[in-house]
Amino acid sequence: MRAETLDPRHETADEPGSEDDMKGNFQEARQTPELPARASDASDAAVAPVRLTPTQIKVMRGVHSGQLNKQIAFELGIAEATVKAHMTALMRKLNVRNRTQVAIAAQTLAIHAS
Repeated sequence: MRAETLDPRHETADEPGSEDDMKGNFQEARQTPELPARASDASDAAVAPVRLTPTQIKVMRGVHSGQLNKQIAFELGIAEATVKAHMTALMRKLNVRNRTQVAIAAQTLAIHAS
C-alpha cells in the first residue's frame, strides 16, 4: 500500500482551502462593516450621560495627562493589567477606539462638568 501525500497544490477547486475559496474569504474580509454612529457625531443634547466608576475617572485623568498604563498603575497602586481592563471599559462606554480619543473625551467631559 502506498501512503497518500497531502500537498495543498493538488487540491481541487471544490475542496475547502482551495485558491478560489481563499480568494472569496479574502474579499469578504476586505469589506468593512458599517460602523455605528460615534458619540462625537451626535449633538450634545442627544448624548446620554456616561456613568464612570471612580477608578475609571482616575485612569481617564491619567490618560488625559499623557501617562502610560504603567505610570497610572503605579500612581493608583493597582496592577497594569487592571489599568488595561479599565481602559477597555472606558473605550466601550465612551464609544471610542484608542487612547487619544479617550483623552479627547476626558477633556470634553471636563468642559461639560464645569
